[in-house]
Amino acid sequence: MTADAPLSLPSQMVEEVVRLNTRLAESRAAIERVIFGQASVIDEAITTLLAGGHALLIGVPGLAKTKLVQTLGVVFGLEAKRAQFTPDLMPADILGSEVLDQAADGKRSFRFIQGPVFSQLLMADEINRASPRTQSALLQAMQEQRVSIAGQYHDLPRPFHVLATQNPLEQEGTYPLPEAQLDRFLMQIDVGYPDEAAERRMLLATTGPQEDAPKPVFNAAKLLRAQELVRHVPVGESVVAAILTLVRQGRPEDSPLPLVRRHVAWGPGPRAAQALMLAVRARALLDGRLAPSVEDVAALARPILKHRMALHFSARAEGVETTDIIAALVAAAC
Repeated sequence: MTADAPLSLPSQMVEEVVRLNTRLAESRAAIERVIFGQASVIDEAITTLLAGGHALLIGVPGLAKTKLVQTLGVVFGLEAKRAQFTPDLMPADILGSEVLDQAADGKRSFRFIQGPVFSQLLMADEINRASPRTQSALLQAMQEQRVSIAGQYHDLPRPFHVLATQNPLEQEGTYPLPEAQLDRFLMQIDVGYPDEAAERRMLLATTGPQEDAPKPVFNAAKLLRAQELVRHVPVGESVVAAILTLVRQGRPEDSPLPLVRRHVAWGPGPRAAQALMLAVRARALLDGRLAPSVEDVAALARPILKHRMALHFSARAEGVETTDIIAALVAAAC
């Protein structure tokens, strides 16, 4: 690859970006005082918000997924709501519905009652336990930023983010999200167990007479401005080339990698490249840098590509996982 030309933000934005970097560092520190041993998960969640996207959190029960979403809502000053997804949940329970009101003079009229989707940060808890009809209603709202009820459109608040959770255990009776709908999520964030030192700190901090409470650092207007600044971050040619190589070589029909041609049924589409482009910009700002690097592409390849690829049955039979494919792609592109 050729060396990048010098890159810089417009001078009037540099000071604003520096202030944003300081505020992001405060936000990260505020969340880490409440969520222990999940530094990479926190960074990926903040990156998702900065990039203006939605995230799918996957982890076993008890890993503070719900608490993370609640904490993000407080720290970023967003109106947060939670919806517990169950098999009997209907689209109207998420989007809202119209009710017939009767006035004192006897006149009747319909009134729209908003559902929990009308929030700035929605936690869709165990999204795979709801029926496909309800999942589709939410995912359409995520994409269009509005809902349609009785032929009338209702715009959702801005910003609008969905952080959905899935439990990888007890899959009986669930409705796995189709791959086309998974593509609506900017990232799949895998939430693992904390290390021993972090779990020790958590035990001491959460079982005493008083727990630390998160404090607001952002508000909705500041987050929207941060999302605008992310789109102004310059991206070097080497980063663009790495993103294109990574995504395009993940498609079996175009890939020069034997591992991909043999085991991948279908690869990431153009939306994956768009997600990577936004996410690497956001990650750079989160780390206090004014431009992303190829290392950002490598670091974000797994959460952005993992849910956008499908493997043949032969891959599972041979013990090849999606993460193995992504590691090979990163090695070739970065």
